[in-house]
Amino acid sequence: MSGGTWQRVDDSYLIPLPPGSELFLLPDRVPVGYDHKKQRFVRLDKDPTDPMQKVQAVAAFMAPAHTQILTAAFQRRENARVLPLFSYTAVGWKEGQFLVAGVRIDPLVRQDMEQFDVEKLNSRTHRALAHQRDNRLIQHLGTCALSYGCPAARNYFLGRWEAPLPTSPQCNAACLGCISLQENSQVCASQERITFVPTPEEIAEVAVDHLQKAEEPLVSFGQGCEGEPLLQVKTLMKAIGFIRSQTGLGTINLNTNGSLPQLVAQLRDSGLDTIRVSLNSAREDYYHRYYKPKGYRLSDVKESLRVMKRGGGFSSINLLTLPGVTDEAEEVEAIIELIDKTGIDLIQMRNLNIDPDWYLGGIGYRPSGHTLSVPEMMERIRESHPQVKFGYFNPCLNPGK
Repeated sequence: MSGGTWQRVDDSYLIPLPPGSELFLLPDRVPVGYDHKKQRFVRLDKDPTDPMQKVQAVAAFMAPAHTQILTAAFQRRENARVLPLFSYTAVGWKEGQFLVAGVRIDPLVRQDMEQFDVEKLNSRTHRALAHQRDNRLIQHLGTCALSYGCPAARNYFLGRWEAPLPTSPQCNAACLGCISLQENSQVCASQERITFVPTPEEIAEVAVDHLQKAEEPLVSFGQGCEGEPLLQVKTLMKAIGFIRSQTGLGTINLNTNGSLPQLVAQLRDSGLDTIRVSLNSAREDYYHRYYKPKGYRLSDVKESLRVMKRGGGFSSINLLTLPGVTDEAEEVEAIIELIDKTGIDLIQMRNLNIDPDWYLGGIGYRPSGHTLSVPEMMERIRESHPQVKFGYFNPCLNPGK
């Protein structure tokens, strides 16, 4: 599907199911395919090899560094439950292997499955937790690594790449697809939100050692297990000061909703290197219906990106991608206009983790005309702004080794 509409699959969109991906059954949903003989889309209600067997739609949850081009095609049964907060990529079977409609968007292997030696991870994590019992942030990251399988937390304990620095139990948005807090909702949060604000000393203890010793070191405020880090700006500023008083290595990044540009400016002055602002859409109505911002608007988000660039920093957007909406021609033009006005350096293409039907209804989606495709969308942006890169991960600007 694309934007809730069934679509035939271009073979050029298909790649082998990436290692580390998962297959999900989609409850209360019947798979849909294109019948070449009848030249129309058809429901598959029964197993064609055994009519007594019922069938269920299936989707792929692709491994990190991959972006979906199409979502799984299905038809909902009556009173179908809302799907959990994952992404649902179109998947099929051909010539002895699973294929998905997706693209590898970033060559970095930071979160590839083969990078994680489970025995080594468990050993190093338990050792760190035992040695640093008084650091609440390290204890929290231990849960992220061992219970939730967070790749960033895992990489922290393995001493490499990007390490997470969650700090904020509070948020000033009520995102439809929030993965750490769902209140009076039809879905459950994917993980528990942090319940405390770490001290600047606790944060620095995590960050300094990582920046001094890790391969391509990077530390990031703003994680899936927290609210909005800008609401803890005083703590962040002190922590950055402690970190930079001890090491100039690596990159300090902020993942944020970009709601408070004046605070972004303060953090840049304190030593923040990069910022990544999350967006589901560059169109104001769809943005506000998804984020449900409290006390700010999309114009403030854009100003945060401008503030970072004016201060000499690196800025990117975390474009929460859903085929049919993100690659709609009107949306692509809105993204290009955002680039014109903010001068961003990078677009991170992250799959939007949400039931597509629930999302489209939640934002009041109305098709506005021509839809490109995710690859065509990227090409259109490259043509207008060749300096803007596409990727999946935050960059390390100062490897130090």
